[in-house]
Amino acid sequence: MKQFRKRWQAVAALEREEQREASVALRWQQLNAILRLAIGLGLPLREQFEEEIVRQRWAKLKGTQL
Repeated sequence: MKQFRKRWQAVAALEREEQREASVALRWQQLNAILRLAIGLGLPLREQFEEEIVRQRWAKLKGTQL
C-alpha cells in the first residue's frame, strides 16, 4: 500500500510541475474545455446561480414591501 501511495504521489508531483510549466494558451484551452463540458452537461454556472439568488432576493423584497 505504501508503494502504491508513493507512486501516486510521484504522479501528482509530475502533474503539478506540468501545470506550472503550462502556457497561458494551454491553460485557457483547458478552462474553455471545462466550461464547454459544464454547459453541455447542463450544470448551473456560478454566475447563473448568483443571478438567480439576486432575483430571489429582489422578489422577496418586493413581496415584503407591498
